[in-house]
Parts: sequence; structure tokens; C-alpha cells
Amino acid sequence: MDGTEESSTPVRPQARTGQTEDTRLALYGGSPVRHAPWPTYDKGAVFVHPEDEEAAMRAVRSHLYFRYDHRAQHETECGALEEELRRYFGSRHALAVSSGTAALALAIMAAGIPPGSLVACPGFTFVATPSAIVLAGCTPLLVEVDENLHMDLDDLRRRWTPEIKAILVVHMRGFAADMEALTRFAAEMGVPVIEDAVPALGAELRGRKLGTFGLAGAFSTQSDKSLNCGEGGFLVTDDSVLFARAVVLSGAYEGRFRRHFPDGDPPIGTDLDLPLLSFRMDEIRAALLRSELERLPVRLERFRANYSYVAAALAGVPGIEIRQPVAPGAYLGEAFIFRVPGGDAEWFARALRHEGIDARNLGSDEDVNVRVFWNWRFMFGGLTAEQVRALLPATTRHLREAVDVPLSSSLSPADCDQLVRAVRKVAEAAHPAAGPPAEALAVPESGLPAGAHAGPAPGTAGTAGPRPVSDTVPDTVPPAGASAVPDGGTAGVVRAGRR
Repeated sequence: MDGTEESSTPVRPQARTGQTEDTRLALYGGSPVRHAPWPTYDKGAVFVHPEDEEAAMRAVRSHLYFRYDHRAQHETECGALEEELRRYFGSRHALAVSSGTAALALAIMAAGIPPGSLVACPGFTFVATPSAIVLAGCTPLLVEVDENLHMDLDDLRRRWTPEIKAILVVHMRGFAADMEALTRFAAEMGVPVIEDAVPALGAELRGRKLGTFGLAGAFSTQSDKSLNCGEGGFLVTDDSVLFARAVVLSGAYEGRFRRHFPDGDPPIGTDLDLPLLSFRMDEIRAALLRSELERLPVRLERFRANYSYVAAALAGVPGIEIRQPVAPGAYLGEAFIFRVPGGDAEWFARALRHEGIDARNLGSDEDVNVRVFWNWRFMFGGLTAEQVRALLPATTRHLREAVDVPLSSSLSPADCDQLVRAVRKVAEAAHPAAGPPAEALAVPESGLPAGAHAGPAPGTAGTAGPRPVSDTVPDTVPPAGASAVPDGGTAGVVRAGRR
């Protein structure tokens, strides 16, 4: 076996006798750790405040919803948002658009990547990544990820072909890719790097914001992102030609692209050489985002504090391995991912859900998760899921082992403590011989589980994580080795590595 399909199903822990109501898993009839819904964006746990609502209403009351009306660029909500984003990222240009997918596709097209080219991307990403490549007229070439779910540079090198004209790097679930190594390799190959920073708005790698390492960076402002206007996105770049082309492609017609260059002539002479795709952002969403941007540092701090606390409290728990960043602190903190090596991650996630924690086994056969490559059927023609999984065996294995828990910025200290307690409870049931004593599962109001050692958070010095931040800003929280080239006009490619 190559690791793609397990030779046997992992043995799932069974209910044990002699347990108390508190230690027996809720999966087997015990009391759950929590009863209230786990806070997530789709239940209304969003970082939106009265000032943000008023900003959106200001735009509504203006009756000026189109960004390219009679006003000057700097007088519009979209123009002001772009200027504020440009300053925030330290980039020469920013362009607000209709979605993160649109931003990615615009970056590829505006970079001049020839239609039909291969664009490399990881096998673990949201389906919008390969979809944007297809939208731009190119073909995704999938690359393995390593055990920490980062793009595997060695595998990219093995699969390299001159047909690859760009590398689309993804900071998946808020964790930075190894941009220094990937940009060096891209320079060696003579191709641009485009960053899919959609999952990582505001995160940094060694003091530099993700999305600013490559030729262009694409972001989303969909409801679960660091900035939320329901649907939306933007791109940032220092390349003026790419920016001008993206502006035209996004929908600046009849010379309106010139408004984006108030201090001089644009680097392209006309907008008639490019199609108009109508990927514009409107004024209402831009106004909402401008207001939210003022409190973005507060939200980012909440993400980091919650993540650091949970990761420190669960470091060293037998049977799980917490995802590690490529550098200290190089993550957003909006998702807690760990692997269950040699165990049954699907069972583990199900047990957590019974304890009241939203959890997902990324590679589950019981889920239609569109973050795993074998569910991107539009890329693979008539291949079966088993055949597709065989194309990226390492990625398949890592996703099969991974459990993903969303961490809203609205989580309270009590929420974080309940997550810690639930993971410990399930891990102890899965590994009773090596697990903590029952008393370690009790989480006091003031901190870590009694008797638990607060090991370092991933990528931090050896200190326990801080307590999650308290409610200094009110949130809106809801109530309780193969080679396959698909046939027949399909869009995807996975190639065997060259040794």
C-alpha cells in the first residue's frame, strides 16, 4: 500500500466501563462538555459593531452605489478603501473586487499568464483556488502538502515542467506558506508567485504581511474572513502594469481605469485591448469594510490570543500532533488543526462534535469537504475518488489524519477552556493508557486544566499561552507516484514527479 488508502480501518475506541458521567464520552452517552452552539460565522458569530452598521447605512442613504459615478476616485468608498488597504499592506496598489476568487483570477490574467498554461497549487486548499485558475483560462497542476499541510517544495520540484508558468501559493487555514523558499524557487524557474492569502488576511511571516511576498496577493472579505462584508475581495501588488490590467478586467470601462492613476499617466494606453468581466465591488460593501478595518488589529489579537492559549494547553497531549507553522507566529489563528497519527481522525472529530465542539475530519469519506482535492471532480473527468486520491498519496494521508476546529474571534475564555477539556477528554478515551488522569480533564474557571502542563504554542518560546482576551469590544454572538491527465476537456493535471 502507498498510504493513499489504509490497509485496514483504524480501530475505533469503544465505551469503557467504570467511567463517571463526566469522563464518559458524550458519543457513548456521557455528558457533553458544552451545550451551547460552538460560535462560528454561519451562526452569526461575526466581528461587526454598531459603527460598521452605521457606515453601511451611510452608503445606502447616499444613493450612490456604483464606484465609477461622477465623483473623483478618492471621494468614493471603494477608492478610500483601496487607499487604506494600500497603506495597511505597504503596497503600491490595491483593488477592491467582488470576491477572493475574482481577485485570484484577475491576478493570473493581469500577470499575462498565457491561457492554457499550467499553474501549480497545493492539493489542500479551498476549491476556489483551482477554480480561479480555470476561470483565468489556465490548468491547475496539483502539488503535495507536507504533514503540516504546507505546499511541499520538494514535490513541486519533482513535478516541475516548463509548461508551468506560475505558482499559486496558498496560506491555507491562516498558516503562512514558506514564502522565502518558494519565491527563491520561483525565481530559479523564472515564473511569478501569486499568493492566495484569502484565508490569512492580516497574518504575517517574520514581520511582513502575507500577500506582499509575490507578484500579487489576493484576499477575500467573505463572511468568515478577517474583514467581512458577506461577499467581496481585493488584490494588492507593487506592479503597476498588472494593477492597471486588473482594474480594466475588473470592470473599469470607457477610460475609467485612469481614475486609479491620479498622479500620472497609467502604464497602459487603452482599456479596449482587454475584456470587461464586471468583478467590481460596490460602495455599500466598501463602506462596511472601511469601518471594520479600523478594528482589524483588535480582531487579529483575539485570534492570536485564543489560538495561542488553546495550542499551549494542548501541547503534548498523547495521540495528537498540532499543526506547526513555518516560523514562530506565522499564522492567523482562526482555525485549530491537529493530526491523529495512526488513529481515527474521523472518529475523533465525531466525538468532539458530540462534546459540543464543531470539528471536522478534513479527509473524511462521510463529508463532501471541498478543501480536499478528490472532491474537485471538475478536474478529473471520469476518475473515481480512489484513483484521484492515489495521485497525491501524501496529501491524502495527512488530510485523513487531520481534525479542524474553527476558532472565532468571539470565543470567550470559557469557550477556549471547553475546547481544551473536550480535546483532552476525547484523546484520553482514544489513548487511555497514556492519557491524563481524570482530574486533569476538569478545567477551572481561572485557567488551564488542573494538573495539565501548559507547553509552548506552536512556533513560540517555551511559555504558556496567554489567557484569551476578554470582551473589551462587544461582539455579535449568537444564542446558545501516479500520472493522470484527465480526458475530454477537463481542467486539472496531476503529474508524477521527475526523479
